[in-house]
Amino acid sequence: MMTLQRIVELYKKCWKHCSDDEFTWFNQQPSLDKAIELAAFAFDEHRKRYPHQRKIRRDSLNRAYPKLQASKTKIERCKDFDTLFGVIQESVADISGIGELYIYDTVFRIGAKLNLQPDKVYLHSGTREGAKKLHLDFKAKALELSQFPEELQKLQANEIEDILCIYKDKFQ
Repeated sequence: MMTLQRIVELYKKCWKHCSDDEFTWFNQQPSLDKAIELAAFAFDEHRKRYPHQRKIRRDSLNRAYPKLQASKTKIERCKDFDTLFGVIQESVADISGIGELYIYDTVFRIGAKLNLQPDKVYLHSGTREGAKKLHLDFKAKALELSQFPEELQKLQANEIEDILCIYKDKFQ
């Protein structure tokens, strides 16, 4: 077991750059159409699937892409991450094999192209475990930063999301 302060230090040293790099790469895509395509298929800069989405069946991703493309106008109109989350969730939630983690990651990636970042921590399978171990409301859709221990409140929401998932087994 580690202290939260040590976990934050390790995250900044070992993992923070991954999230920053992913955000930057999606932000720099030449168009929203391209960002939607890459996010829908969970492709990284090497056109390989991100580890979080490797287990999703190809046919599920093939069904998600046209639904996300069809929502492009709604996506373009989004002024905040939470609204974008709702649009993307509504677009793909009924597809078998598409779960909360895919939705969050897709929103994060498309949000990067739109310069939208989360201002609260969205929960999905891995982050729910971390939130539960920290005695937080793990059944919520999302948690406000103020609900987290002081050591985590200094971070951005997406960084806390990473920590909940990566270090869930290390919380005291």
